[in-house]
Amino acid sequence: MEKFKSIIKKYKHAVLTLYFLLYMPYFTFLNTFTPTRKDVTVIHSQLDDYIPFAEIFVIPYFLWFAYIAAGYIFLLLTSREEYVRMCIFLYTGMTLCLLIYTVFPNCQQLRVDYDTLGRSNILIDAISYLQNIDTPYDVLPSIHCLNSIGMHIAIAKSKKITKHRKIIVWSSFILMVLIILSTVFVKQHSILDVFAAIAVSIPLYFLAYKTKLKFLQSCQ
Repeated sequence: MEKFKSIIKKYKHAVLTLYFLLYMPYFTFLNTFTPTRKDVTVIHSQLDDYIPFAEIFVIPYFLWFAYIAAGYIFLLLTSREEYVRMCIFLYTGMTLCLLIYTVFPNCQQLRVDYDTLGRSNILIDAISYLQNIDTPYDVLPSIHCLNSIGMHIAIAKSKKITKHRKIIVWSSFILMVLIILSTVFVKQHSILDVFAAIAVSIPLYFLAYKTKLKFLQSCQ
């Protein structure tokens, strides 16, 4: 019993995962509600027309899920302060995105017509499956990109990683870039969604990592 209490005390910051009990229902609601709205803005840039469809990028796109989960668990287990700061970045960013989607409903119309594409393979099948379950609404800013940026920053800031495994930081950076590129090459997002995610990440970085927060003193 004492050992169990010790574990609970050591990892009490895991309570922050409860955020997803609020995030997921509202995100799901928006994905259903936004398509019914009449004030939806189509996000498009001329740059999008020069970006080809490249199904190979579905690989880093799906690696996003493992990347976020692995980083999340690693920071949860290794550093309370670093985990909390990561959560400040990710949760604030995700909440801000939901607010933007609510007051500025948006969508993209970049998806490929697979019947006229002229080729078929397992990667295209994976993208087709993804797009059947993921609506093209609520795209700006891209949460996929924003969370990738936030996770890489958290990994790069991790003292345990930077002290012993700098190659992990570089690998994380490369994967982050590939994930961001994947969102436009598989036609899940407009380049504007990416630019918006990068813009939002700047103030989030200063909030999470440059602001002295008194309650974090207990996280040392």
